[in-house]
Amino acid sequence: MTQAPHPTGSPGDTAAAPAESEVAMTHRQVLEALSGLLLAMFVAMLSSTVVTNALPRIVADLDGTQTGYTWVVVATLLAMTATTPVWGKLSDLFSKKMLVQLALVIFAIGSLIAALAPSMEVLIGARVVQGLGVGGLTALVQVVIASMITPRERGRYSGYIGATFALATVSGPLIGGLIVDSPLGWRGTFFVGLPFAVVAFVLLQKTLRLPVVKREVHIDYTGATLIVAGVSLLLVWVSLAGNQFDWVSPVSALLVVAGLVVVAAAVYVEARVAVEPVVPLGLFRDRTIALATTASVLIGVAMFGSTVYLSQYFQTARGMSPTHAGLMSICMVGGLLVSSIVSGRRITTTGRWKRWLVSGMVLTVVGLALLGTIDETTDLRVVGVFMAVLGVGLGATMQNLVLAVQNSVPLSQLGAASSVVAFFRSLGGSVGVSVLGALLSTQVATKVTAGLRDLGIEETGHSSHEIPDLATLPAPVRGVFEQAFGESFGHIFLVATPLALLALVCVVAIREVPLRTTHDMVPVAPADSAPEATADLVEDAEGVDSRAAATLPPR
Repeated sequence: MTQAPHPTGSPGDTAAAPAESEVAMTHRQVLEALSGLLLAMFVAMLSSTVVTNALPRIVADLDGTQTGYTWVVVATLLAMTATTPVWGKLSDLFSKKMLVQLALVIFAIGSLIAALAPSMEVLIGARVVQGLGVGGLTALVQVVIASMITPRERGRYSGYIGATFALATVSGPLIGGLIVDSPLGWRGTFFVGLPFAVVAFVLLQKTLRLPVVKREVHIDYTGATLIVAGVSLLLVWVSLAGNQFDWVSPVSALLVVAGLVVVAAAVYVEARVAVEPVVPLGLFRDRTIALATTASVLIGVAMFGSTVYLSQYFQTARGMSPTHAGLMSICMVGGLLVSSIVSGRRITTTGRWKRWLVSGMVLTVVGLALLGTIDETTDLRVVGVFMAVLGVGLGATMQNLVLAVQNSVPLSQLGAASSVVAFFRSLGGSVGVSVLGALLSTQVATKVTAGLRDLGIEETGHSSHEIPDLATLPAPVRGVFEQAFGESFGHIFLVATPLALLALVCVVAIREVPLRTTHDMVPVAPADSAPEATADLVEDAEGVDSRAAATLPPR
């Protein structure tokens, strides 16, 4: 039985998919390979979380502003977002193992530059290089895991992914806080990921064994360039508007028009010109993928916004040290860890995943709404409960949304589909951090100016857009800044809440399909009907083709 060519694939896909679908690994072999993959994922996540609590100190040391604070985060997100679909497509064409190792090397180079950065400009540039590597790790680790493990069994291992995410999220701020408070200073936070990257590289070399399918490839250089350029232009506009120039201004108009024109050109190339497009537009004909990518954009705002700005809330509005701010993150990550493990295990047992997505999004909406009520006086125990609710919601949503998409595509397009979800989630995160950062900066500046005026202070030696070292300020001035930040953080979570509500609507509309027990979809359309087939890879209600059911092990 041969596989009909996929409408958006190339002739080589027919040979490629069966070859890779023969991958059969024992539980022990999977765990050995996962050790390197999860360490690579840990490195990617650590790069953001370990720096989070160091950002206020970094900005103060390098004489940065709230805009600079935002851009240290956005630079990595922007590079990661723009390159994620490129990495995903490359994984469909070349050795996945080699690409993961290449991403680790790029990340290590960016980390070294960041650690030695003499200014905010150099640091932001280094974070771009880091983002290129993180984009590869984010997309490729999910693709490789999906190549080794069938969708039905993947929930069994999602607990390990959730544990890795939790460990990086908890240990990152703690490690970062300890390093910042030590003689190493904030520069040590960029060195800390290097040993992990080296160990991950070695483990992948020794344990990861995936077949490399040799076939003719067509790299879509034009489409990749246009996608990166278009997304970057729009993200630059979102990041700088409101601070560097007005939202309604000639500069805004130029960036928006240029970005939309380039994105339109990218869509044309992907749809009409590219032999093997970076983002196969045919994927979006699938209802699950279309709704999941829309939800991913909106979830990205909640996920990145909460992790980035909650740390700043604890340090600027509550006067905590970086170490103490890191300890507070345990509340959210604990909930995330528990829900990701429990939902993954139950999904493997039952094969049903939609109920976990829906309940997770409901809790995400509730968590954001509750965090929207906080200010500088809210009881920390109450803030911890709110964070735990949000963590439980995100834990049941993020990995399972990717799983739903991976279950809907053939193995030959697994990389492209997985990276599309990661791309739109990162896009939402980039836009969310930028917009919420601009909103935060504007509100804080307004409140600080008014508060200082009430104290009879017109000039403090710095701009109200700057983030001062609160420990050096007189008590009345420090109180003004803490109140301004405390009230403003609650507002940005309220802004994110309706977006999460829209994501919930998308998740509810997704049609649940039982998880298949094979690596690849089993074709059912006759060979002579392939030219007319638009959904040539489908499965019956049990998730497998009845003609192949006899060859599968019992569940």
